[in-house]
Amino acid sequence: MYSRWIRNSFFWLLVIVAVIAIFFAFFANGSDHQSVEFGQVITDAERGRIEKIEVDGRTLTVTYIRQANEETGKVVKAKAGPNTNIEEILTQRGVALSRAPGTAEGVPAVNLEYKDSSGFGPFLGLLLNILPFLLFGLFLLLIMRQAQGSNSQAMSFGKSRARLFTGSKVTVTFADVAGVDEAKEELAEVVEFLKYPEKFAALGARIPKGVLLVGPPGTGKTLLSRAVAGEAGVPFFSISGSEFVEMFVGVGASRVRDLFDQAKKNAPCIVFIDEIDAVGRQRGAGLGGSHDEREQTLNQILVEMDGFDTGTNVIVIAATNRPDILDPALLRPGRFDRKVVLDAPDIKGREAILNVHMKGKPVADDVDVAVLAKATSGFSGADLANLVNEAAILAARRNKKIITMKEFLEAIDRVILGPERKSKVMSDLEKKVTAYHEGGHVIVAHFLKHHDPVYKVTIVSRGMSGGHTRFLGEDTSYHTPSMFKDRMASALGGLAAEEIVFGEASTGPSSDIQQVTRIARSMVTRWGMSKKLGPRTFGKTEELIFLGREISETRDYSEKIAEEIDEEVRELIDEAHATATKILLEHRKLLDKLANVLIEVETLEGEQLVRLLNSDPDEPWPPPDLAEPKPEAAAKPTAEETPRRPIFEPKPTTGLAWESSNQSRTDGG
Repeated sequence: MYSRWIRNSFFWLLVIVAVIAIFFAFFANGSDHQSVEFGQVITDAERGRIEKIEVDGRTLTVTYIRQANEETGKVVKAKAGPNTNIEEILTQRGVALSRAPGTAEGVPAVNLEYKDSSGFGPFLGLLLNILPFLLFGLFLLLIMRQAQGSNSQAMSFGKSRARLFTGSKVTVTFADVAGVDEAKEELAEVVEFLKYPEKFAALGARIPKGVLLVGPPGTGKTLLSRAVAGEAGVPFFSISGSEFVEMFVGVGASRVRDLFDQAKKNAPCIVFIDEIDAVGRQRGAGLGGSHDEREQTLNQILVEMDGFDTGTNVIVIAATNRPDILDPALLRPGRFDRKVVLDAPDIKGREAILNVHMKGKPVADDVDVAVLAKATSGFSGADLANLVNEAAILAARRNKKIITMKEFLEAIDRVILGPERKSKVMSDLEKKVTAYHEGGHVIVAHFLKHHDPVYKVTIVSRGMSGGHTRFLGEDTSYHTPSMFKDRMASALGGLAAEEIVFGEASTGPSSDIQQVTRIARSMVTRWGMSKKLGPRTFGKTEELIFLGREISETRDYSEKIAEEIDEEVRELIDEAHATATKILLEHRKLLDKLANVLIEVETLEGEQLVRLLNSDPDEPWPPPDLAEPKPEAAAKPTAEETPRRPIFEPKPTTGLAWESSNQSRTDGG
């Protein structure tokens, strides 16, 4: 900061000096002097009009002042050739050279003086004449340097754009990263390599050239790489894969060379390349040929990582969420020796991540981190950070001094579905249809053996959803056909409820039908869960390597098998619809009670929802202990702000646990 201030001050000082010099060079002299021919000087001397002649230097710049009766005080300049002898000329013309001005006995006399006759005068004058132009050129040079610093695209195509974080500036450590314990253990060895290379060199171990971090967006790949640099205390170069590629061929390769040159000068250090799939995709895709810019950039990366120069202590950490499209030459040992997978955190990891982000924030005592971790199944680290931030914003908006459980629970809905659509006005019929639709999801899920427990139901509109039902998904890795069938039945609960109550269904269950169809088709064609067709897969998707996305599905089965697949999918959906209808018909009174309560209060969650589902359908709601608060509870000053802590009693399941979806289980109406 101080050096930048000095540079800026010096720059403006030069600007001021240049402006002053240019002003005096082009304006000051012209206002006080008059230039005449040298012959005019001789003529005026002969006529006795000259008071004084000053000869300055060998270039014979003559300065004289005319007599008082003609332009007193006016300075006139004239120039003669370098070999002109002014004394000889004046003497031949009859002009007396004296110290006193005027005439001597009728003879014109001129006071002739020599100034700086040693010869330094002309050089000084030349310097003064050239100085403004030098300063002006320096001014233009500084302007160009400033422009190059602010927008280097026009001046430095081949320079690397990597951002350098020195070891003293990197403040992120492993203590700031949670939920990825296995990945931290893998990268802890990289830190030891950078800190104590001689320890491994003594055993003949080779320092790994690269570490590839693979995982969905938001799982902490960039944060983890910065933590490695922070733990090791070494310089950290950060750049995105897209910053290598330009429209000019060869620019990307030049930037790769410049990046690794800088890294070698700062070794030992870490080079982090985010989204490396932008330049590391498989070669030979047939688009662009051998002169393709991405291929040249990738070739240069391959050479820099494992070329002839193998003695550098530079570790490359790259991140991507598409490892399947990377070039095999990039993934081989010697370039990326290790592949660290970062997945969405489990319940313990989410709890640890929430604790990290809550650190330093005023959190109320009623906040149960374990409940929040269970309610955020499928959330990534970035989602959880956003959740805590949204809760803090809600608390500030409500002028609270601390963040309560109420803000955290509402923040979950905001992260998943968006803010409440308070401006949307629902008619009584729409509100009733939504209440029965969401009530159908809840009733069917509650009475299914292999379904996740119900967590919350609301008919408040959020995002594109008129209402939603959320379940507490378990962190499991396997799922069975029974679990899928129960999930499909629950998804069709809204459709069945509308058909039972209103005689026909609306367009509300459209997303539920899409979800059920996708699950049923995947059960038959991908997971081999069809008894009729057996354990085999049907169809495969083709990918365009260069684009890295699925473009089509190839059928590897006959038309007869296609008909059987459609029949199996139809049977699974019909079975789920029949199951949902049967449960709702058996518990029609409970469905009516739940729908009426939702129309009145709009949202039920936690203990209240569980108690309503386990209550007698003929009993009034709310029960006395919920309708009339206890005296001791009413006496507490924070009773209105502090929600009751939800009590969840998950139903026991048999068989293998069901893998939750990528987000917290939500069925929207």
